[in-house]
Amino acid sequence: MRRDRLTFAMMLGIPLLQLMLFGFAINTDPKELPAALVAPTQDRFTRAMVSALELTGYYRFIAPSATAAEAEKMIARGDVAFVVTVPSDFGRRIERNDNAKLLIEADATDPSVASGAISTLGTVAASALSREAGLDAASSEAVVGPEIIVHRRYNPEGITQYNIVPGLLGVILQLTMVMMTAMALTREIERGTMENLLSMPATPLEIMLGKVVPYLVVGAVQVAVVLAASKLIFGIPFVGSLPLLLGGVFVFVFALVILGYLISTVARTQMQAMQLTFFFFLPSLLLSGFMFPYRGMPGWAQALGEMLPLTHFLRLIRSVMLKGADLQTVVWSFGALISFAVGLATLSLLRFRRTLD
Repeated sequence: MRRDRLTFAMMLGIPLLQLMLFGFAINTDPKELPAALVAPTQDRFTRAMVSALELTGYYRFIAPSATAAEAEKMIARGDVAFVVTVPSDFGRRIERNDNAKLLIEADATDPSVASGAISTLGTVAASALSREAGLDAASSEAVVGPEIIVHRRYNPEGITQYNIVPGLLGVILQLTMVMMTAMALTREIERGTMENLLSMPATPLEIMLGKVVPYLVVGAVQVAVVLAASKLIFGIPFVGSLPLLLGGVFVFVFALVILGYLISTVARTQMQAMQLTFFFFLPSLLLSGFMFPYRGMPGWAQALGEMLPLTHFLRLIRSVMLKGADLQTVVWSFGALISFAVGLATLSLLRFRRTLD
């Protein structure tokens, strides 16, 4: 164990990582969810309603005076989880006890995120408006609470498979692509065949591309199988652009095989390559938003999640498949994946040259 320090470090590091992530980062009841408010006339009843929603701890209005068009773009990009629309005659209808209505649009691509926030709406609305009427009007007559209309966008039936199955594509690709690439190259080092390759007049870039390109073909086969199963078996809706989705998948797979190549320059045995793969896979699985709500994690955990390629891939594939997002909507996720691919390729080339010394 003293000779194999990497294995000993993994024996300690993986349990500590699990304790930290499950103990501090994972939260199945997310609070402080970002929301946008569309309210043409922000009277006292509207302000009371917004304050009551914020006091529940579930809503955080990051756009308190958004227009309908701005709110639509924000929920499509995933910037907000809710859009609260208050009609211009909301206050007058409350004063007349005349069937006031309140529209709340929820991003239901992940049904578990919105469930807690939606369940508190009815009681909160009625009590908040009753207090407001009692403070400002000397009347003991009960105020009729508004009719809450909840519109679950992109997944109105709250089907969990719509969220899980597209994300499984990223999880499957990450586990297989990184592990297969890292272990295959490490096996060549163990058998001595890599030394014969290094003796040939080939540049580090040529060697790297020659080793990772075949696994891009393997990844393409996996993508075809998962997408076909998503449509034929699970009935996942596909409302976006197929070329845009395939472009994002290609960049993601390329980043993964480059990561596997980078691991192979560090590991000296196949066991070490497998351990490093799982050490990277575990936080990606927990912090990317695949298993647990991304917005339910604390700020430091979300910052770590932003550093993982799987986080941005999940946003891209769910937006394209379920929301019909265009390139402008997912440009940040696309750009992040390209940055990961370029950065990992640069590190791999630098690491490769150091091993030649």
